[in-house]
Amino acid sequence: MQVSSLNEVKIYSLSCGKSLPEWLSDRKKRALQKKDVDVRRRIELIQDFEMPTVCTTIKVSKDGQYILATGTYKPRVRCYDTYQLSLKFERCLDSEVVTFEILSDDYSKIVFLHNDRYIEFHSQSGFYYKTRIPKFGRDFSYHYPSCDLYFVGASSEVYRLNLEQGRYLNPLQTNAAENNVCDINLVHGLFATGTIEGRVECWDPRTRNRVGLLDCALNSVTADSEINSLPTISALKFHGALSMAVGTSTGQGKIFTSLEPEHDLNDVCLYPDSGMLLTANEAPKMGIYYIPVLGPAPRWCSFLDNLTEELEENPETTVYDDYKFVTKKDLENLGLTHLIGSPFLRAYMHGFFMDIRLYHKVKLMVNPFAYEEYRKDKIRQKIEETRAQRVQLKKLPKVNKELALKLMEEEEEKQKSAWRKKAKSLPNILTDDRFKVMFENPDFQVDEESEEFRLLNPLVSKISEKRKKKLRLLEKEELRKEEPEEEPEGKASDAESSDSSEDEKAWVEEVRKQHRLLQQEARARRQEQLREDQRTILQPQFYEIKAGEEFRSFKDSASKQKLMTKTLEDRLKLEAKSGMLSVSDTTVGSKQLTFTLKKSEQQKKQQEAEKLHRQERRQLRRAAGHLHSRSRRGRPFH
Repeated sequence: MQVSSLNEVKIYSLSCGKSLPEWLSDRKKRALQKKDVDVRRRIELIQDFEMPTVCTTIKVSKDGQYILATGTYKPRVRCYDTYQLSLKFERCLDSEVVTFEILSDDYSKIVFLHNDRYIEFHSQSGFYYKTRIPKFGRDFSYHYPSCDLYFVGASSEVYRLNLEQGRYLNPLQTNAAENNVCDINLVHGLFATGTIEGRVECWDPRTRNRVGLLDCALNSVTADSEINSLPTISALKFHGALSMAVGTSTGQGKIFTSLEPEHDLNDVCLYPDSGMLLTANEAPKMGIYYIPVLGPAPRWCSFLDNLTEELEENPETTVYDDYKFVTKKDLENLGLTHLIGSPFLRAYMHGFFMDIRLYHKVKLMVNPFAYEEYRKDKIRQKIEETRAQRVQLKKLPKVNKELALKLMEEEEEKQKSAWRKKAKSLPNILTDDRFKVMFENPDFQVDEESEEFRLLNPLVSKISEKRKKKLRLLEKEELRKEEPEEEPEGKASDAESSDSSEDEKAWVEEVRKQHRLLQQEARARRQEQLREDQRTILQPQFYEIKAGEEFRSFKDSASKQKLMTKTLEDRLKLEAKSGMLSVSDTTVGSKQLTFTLKKSEQQKKQQEAEKLHRQERRQLRRAAGHLHSRSRRGRPFH
């Protein structure tokens, strides 16, 4: 258990402590509890109170017996029974849950709002029904007197779904572009929604009219407050009939106390009528905090009141302190590859878990001079700390030195200016890993002689001259850096500095000058190319025929083109006269081969017989042109 204090308010972290690996057997877990004091002192209020990867939302039922939490991966909901201090059931879902609401006193009626616009209803037995809303939802509330669900999200409308009639009702039209959160007062039923413009709109569900508008963004900003963006409403909750708490994205407000967990928070839930806080974190383990100032401990863990009085402050420990994670390469360096598959190594992800005592013993045997190396590292760190207190010289990269120097100068000017304190801090390109290659790879070197660079930067010549002078001075200082005892006697002169702004006329003249220079250079390149062409004497080129190929005269191409103009019948006749085989070249460089199979004597006799038969038929055929049909008289035949 970890104890922290802020503003004289003590906060007990009940989820802080050693986590035992899941693959440990029950026998080893009991043995660790007997030997290890930290494991024995840790408090596990609810067994397996965690998610596989991340927990997104967490809520408590109205009767206080059940705690429901949603998380990933896979998307799921888990229900914990506080009377049994264990997991009651688990259900997997189709998509991630944005938020959910418990409509009944226990877990028998639950409504889930998914990130794909689906609304899913669950009963005590499991899934019951699923429908969809027109826009992506962010929050919803349930109005018990009318059985209406109010959904807010990425729209100016508030959608209403009546659970008694089973249909959508006319939405409420707000003045906001989008709505973030909403809540309904359980005393008089007033509906309130928080907008991205920093306003809170209150509606009467009976008349469906807006009855109030509160501009929280304007009232939260004071004269001495510094803000970077417009405060939006991020939290909204009624307390009683006349009180309402509103939270903004900028976090203005009076601090009572604060929590600083290891991981980011996704949701916070206060156990009813107690001082216990339940948190959904960006981690598998869900947080449990107990603040005695807010209220007593819940009935199912009333022993916390007596326990917190006797506890002392203990620092938070690391997960799996008794085990060391090693990779296969680490095992090779230690000479422990033969232990793979034995009980001394437990396979996990891309490596193994091994006992920390065994690891230290083997490492000491392999490297007996580890203490000397540790001592040298500490001495080197002390020397570097003392060097850091001296005057720091600018270290320029190997590529794009002038661009890096320009960015450094701009950063210094921004830090010196007065508006820098109020403006939003922007990332520096030199320290951003996304642009690291631009100052390491020579392919990204800026070509200052290119036409695009000279046209887009008409004043780059004047500025670059000043920067080159400063670059030479910095290079000299880097050469003197090897002599730390000798301090520079003076600074570089500021005589070369001048006003960075130029009037419009000078800028236009500089652009015109660059255009004229580019035109002259292009003209000179064309004349030089023309002279080179005139000096060049064309010589005949000879080509060698490959072995096995036959040379054909250039007249073949002309005859081939003439042949292509004839009909297919004429081409076939010419090929038949030329012989049994014909070889020709195609336009793509390949060869075309045409051949005719040699006919047998029987085939020749059959062709001759067919030819004589066709001639006899032509002779015996009589003309029928003299025959004419006569029209019949009378009734037509049908």
